[in-house]
Amino acid sequence: MPVCRSNPVRKSPAALAGAAALLATGGGLGLAAQAPGSAPDAPVPHLAALAPEPWLLPRWTLFPFAQGDSDPSESAAMGETPSAPILSMAPHSESGRYWVSGQANSIFQMHGHFHSPYEGTNSLRDIFEYKASEVATLYLGYQLRPNSRYNTDLIVDFENAGGRGISQALGLAGQTNLDVVRNPNLSTAPYLARGEIHQIIGLTGEMTEQDRGPLALATQVPVRRFEIRVGKMTLPDTFDINSVGSDSHLQFTNWTIDNNGAWDYAADTRGYTVGGILEYDDRVWSARYGIAAMPIIANGIALDWAFSRANGQNWEFELRKGLLAHFVNKERQGAVRVLSYVNHAHMGDYRESVEEFLDGETATPEITATERFGTVKYGFGLNTEQEVTESLRLFGRFGWDEDQHESFAYTEVGQTVLFGGDYSGRQWSRPNDKLGIALVSNAIKRDHQNYLHYGGLGFLLGDGGLTYAREDELEWYYTAHLWRGMFGALGGTFIAHPGYNAARGPVYVQTARVHIDF
Repeated sequence: MPVCRSNPVRKSPAALAGAAALLATGGGLGLAAQAPGSAPDAPVPHLAALAPEPWLLPRWTLFPFAQGDSDPSESAAMGETPSAPILSMAPHSESGRYWVSGQANSIFQMHGHFHSPYEGTNSLRDIFEYKASEVATLYLGYQLRPNSRYNTDLIVDFENAGGRGISQALGLAGQTNLDVVRNPNLSTAPYLARGEIHQIIGLTGEMTEQDRGPLALATQVPVRRFEIRVGKMTLPDTFDINSVGSDSHLQFTNWTIDNNGAWDYAADTRGYTVGGILEYDDRVWSARYGIAAMPIIANGIALDWAFSRANGQNWEFELRKGLLAHFVNKERQGAVRVLSYVNHAHMGDYRESVEEFLDGETATPEITATERFGTVKYGFGLNTEQEVTESLRLFGRFGWDEDQHESFAYTEVGQTVLFGGDYSGRQWSRPNDKLGIALVSNAIKRDHQNYLHYGGLGFLLGDGGLTYAREDELEWYYTAHLWRGMFGALGGTFIAHPGYNAARGPVYVQTARVHIDF
């Protein structure tokens, strides 16, 4: 899904020429939700942690200084005032009540033939194929009570998503393009991505600096505060944020690297939902709770508005101290986040579907035949990051869900383990370049394995059979800052056992990306 949290939908490289026109009418990010036989959506971009530490910044300020400007640390050493970074095509006001910005992201991917003795309806295809995706977003905001203890932001974002993913974004649990809209039959016309009220309730008069961005307009906030968000949103804007791995625009592009693959978060097929989030922030820790509408059907675009029978509830605790704090310089920043969720929806049961098939009631296991209201799915996640040196940062995720009940809104993962990092280009005089590498290993439980083994179809997977193995993926990228808000990137993903099938693969997917911030 378009991730972040809402995830941007990508456009083909040719479409970047018209990005400015798209932004005038609305452009977008897209999240993922899924339906059998449909191509998946991308994960959504995340709202970065609001901690004052400079390295824990929102993705729109991910790189601390602009190419061509002096390194702030070097300027400070010479007694100079560091120049402000210019990482957009035009600077944004730090004092105005209005916020207007935009982005355009285009991803091109291709792969060749690979070992594949058979394939099914939802398989990664054994052909030479190439696909391009695009996402454009227009961010609009207005502060009712700027930089006060009771700051209020009105946020309205429009988005446009187009293009396709390889194999229509089917055949992989860890899809290689987070910006892909999971249902290729959806209109490419601009749509409302976010429409939310962001309210701060300060519990102290002591204020701290905050970097301004499209989802948080205040430049000063109370040290201790409640934050409330209500409206249309994407949950990865607030939950499961990681400054090393949460942004398909400038970092990794894999669904299960930019988000926790075992977190089946509430979202429509574009990755958005309607709900509310309550968050408490203190000096070094935060706690948050969110409740949001679930889709009516798996990977569906329509949401179930009856919260009494269908909803996704999410809890997260964040400690802004790293797991490796005692082993590295104590001044190096880090964070640990513990996530849990419970979904109530009209979901099916993999175990019951297999039993009905074995009893001869269905020709193949059919998850929709066992769907009923009141079904519960739950899971947990761990998310950590650690600054090791001025240039090197490490991160990791672990996720688990019970995986007996239907994967409904994000991807088909029952367990995920992730480790990776990024390295700044400071050492070769490219301070705003980044080199990243990450390894993720995804798995599903026995009930889900049996369902696919006997020929069942999920909203992403279904080779017509399954010789089970973990789906292991290694992704790398190099993002180069070209000029102001323009970035280019090259990368690739090596995939062992696509779709958890040891009989197929490995396959290597090559990636090229162009990103512009306005």
